Formats: sequence, structure tokens, C-alpha cells
Amino acid sequence: MAKQAALGRGLEALLGSDASTIRPRSGQNERTVEEKTLSGVSEINLDAIETNPDQPRKHFDAEALQELVESIKNLGVIQPITVREIRTGRYQILSGERRFRAAKTAGLKTIPAFVRSTNDDDVLLIALTENIQREDLDAIEIALCYKRLMDECNFTQEAVSERVGKKRGTVANYLRLLQQPAEVQAALRERKIMMGHARAIAGLPDDKNQIKLLRKTIDEDLSVRQVEEWVKKAQQQPVAKKTVQDTPTPEYYQQLVEVLEKYFNSTVTIKRGEKGNGSITIRFTGDEEVRAFLTRLQ
Repeated sequence: MAKQAALGRGLEALLGSDASTIRPRSGQNERTVEEKTLSGVSEINLDAIETNPDQPRKHFDAEALQELVESIKNLGVIQPITVREIRTGRYQILSGERRFRAAKTAGLKTIPAFVRSTNDDDVLLIALTENIQREDLDAIEIALCYKRLMDECNFTQEAVSERVGKKRGTVANYLRLLQQPAEVQAALRERKIMMGHARAIAGLPDDKNQIKLLRKTIDEDLSVRQVEEWVKKAQQQPVAKKTVQDTPTPEYYQQLVEVLEKYFNSTVTIKRGEKGNGSITIRFTGDEEVRAFLTRLQ
């Protein structure tokens, strides 16, 4: 079983760090099963967790799910799921069903999870808000706090930014970290790279190249500025398959990327075919950010 990635010390105060005891369901071994609580996150047996029948998402892309399985085999579960206790020793998923499915396929027996009760909204809100200000939180821990405020307290990005006293763009930048490959997130948690490195790496359009640049950054101890320059040069390369007819991407393509990224406060990539056709992609972290795009355009 893959070893779980260590969680940062800064989460200890979020929901407490006392170990708790749960009982197995009827028919299982009658001894109690002690949960290992790591920095406010409990390790819960996968067999004690069930999916939410009201989950609107019914289809999970098989290829993407298998990629997550391989990542979990190598790195463990980087982002804990969130569950609620529905009866003694039994839990239901509130968020993270895809990670739950991948963990089972990867052969794990337990998964890190935040455990919610049905009446702790105020406590959770206060704990998350206060602890976001802690100086010893790493970037992924902060991002997870922001995401929990949105997922579990029904906050928009605007509401989160007001609550924690940060600009909406800052909140969005942290949330984007959770969309990056697990290797990048793990490097942030282990403080092998800084948030500036991760943001620059995100400028590459696919996980494979992001991971390649991450390893180069760590091996060569590149500065944030050096990574940004590397990405800028990579973005200027033709993205279509190499053929005799390929031509260099015009400089104004990169100028357009810079203008759009500044305007939307988001990562923008351009794919250009050999005949000049292509697409422009604007990354977003959720519905709230799309609404923000619309507001800007209007």
C-alpha cells in the first residue's frame, strides 16, 4: 500500500488532533478500530465509507481516473476527501468521490479525510478562517482551506476573499494549485518549490510537461524567474505535431497570451496548427470564476 503523503503541521489546529475511535459495521471484527489523526485529518478505512446517492456526477472518465490511480500508487492521496458520519463507524462522502474510487482501485485500505458533523458549520468557519492566517501553512494547505470554505460553507470565491482579507485573484491562484499534478502539489508541501514556481509551471498545457519542468526546477535549483522564462520560451514553440510545413509561432501570439492572462487573471494557452488554425484556452477553477469572466466581458 502506498505510504500517505505527510500533511503539514499547520493543519493541526483546524479541527483538533486527538485520535478518535470508531466501531466497524455489524458483521466485521468486533474490536474497535482506532483512527490515526494526522494534523486534523483522519485516516479512515475505505470499507467504512459509502458514496452519496445524491452526487450529481455519475460519470467518471476512465482514462483520467486511471491516471489518478497511478499517481496515488506513487504519492498517496495528496488532497483529503471530506465525509460526514452517518452512524457510528459509517461515513458518507461529501466531496472527493473520484479520489475515493481511485484509492480503492490503487489497493489502499484507508484514505485521509476531513470528518464533518451536521452542525459544526460555525466552528468549521471560524477554525478555517483563523488558521489560514498561520505563517506555517504551506501553499497547498492554504488552498485546501479555501476549497473547504467553498465546498462546505457554500462560499463563493468573492466571499472567501472577503472573509480572509485577500484579493479574489489571490484566492483563485491558490485554488489553481489543486488542479496541478500531484507531483507539483507534493513538491509544494515539502517546500521543494515555492508558489511562484508552481504558478509558472502551470503555464504549460499538460501534466507531462509540467512534471518534466518540475523535476528540472528541483534538480537545477531554478529561480522563479528562470522557470517563467523557460515556460515563456516553451509557449512560443509550435504546439502542432512537427512537420516540414511547421512555422514558428508569431511573437504576437505570446503578446495576446499576456494580455488575456492579465485581463482574466487566469492561465491562458494558445494552440496553433500548421495552417494557422488553433484554439485559445482559459483555465478556471469553478463556476464562480466563469461568472467573473462574464462580468469582465460585459
